[in-house]
Amino acid sequence: MRQRLRDAGDRKMAEKAANYGPEVLRMVEKSLLLQLLDQHWKDHLLQLDHLRSGIGLRAYGQRDPLREYQTEAFTMFETMLVSLREQVTNVLCHLQLQVDRGPPQELPRGPAHPMRESHVDPLTGENNAAPPAPARSPGRRAAVTLDPKDPATWGKVPRNALCPCGTGKKYKHCHGAA
Repeated sequence: MRQRLRDAGDRKMAEKAANYGPEVLRMVEKSLLLQLLDQHWKDHLLQLDHLRSGIGLRAYGQRDPLREYQTEAFTMFETMLVSLREQVTNVLCHLQLQVDRGPPQELPRGPAHPMRESHVDPLTGENNAAPPAPARSPGRRAAVTLDPKDPATWGKVPRNALCPCGTGKKYKHCHGAA
């Protein structure tokens, strides 16, 4: 009986591979397997969490809770794998694909950055949602030529950058030390 069902399933899969192409069918199989595995794994983790919360009661029955947890968790994992195989096979056998051979359609485009939409104030004309412009201090601009002996020409030096004086130390350990 099982052999006859297996042969019928093999014929269905071979027919689908011939109709849609082996690469399309493999892509569908991979996607389906990942989705089902993800769902089964989440359920398994939830079951393990429930098992862990009640496993301490086994100590009252003079049983090692760790051994009991390991045994039951392994049994649950094997059950999950069997269930996953059955569900993947069942879904693949009943799967009907609709392949669109037409040109790819463009999806409607919204704003590139929905959080950065323009909110212009009608009275002032300013964009309220725009990020504020970085504040610049006029006295800390870098000079055109950098003089290692004159800190006034260095501008704003990042803390972890090498010190412009030429010692090879980081700025925070040399001239930037507070």
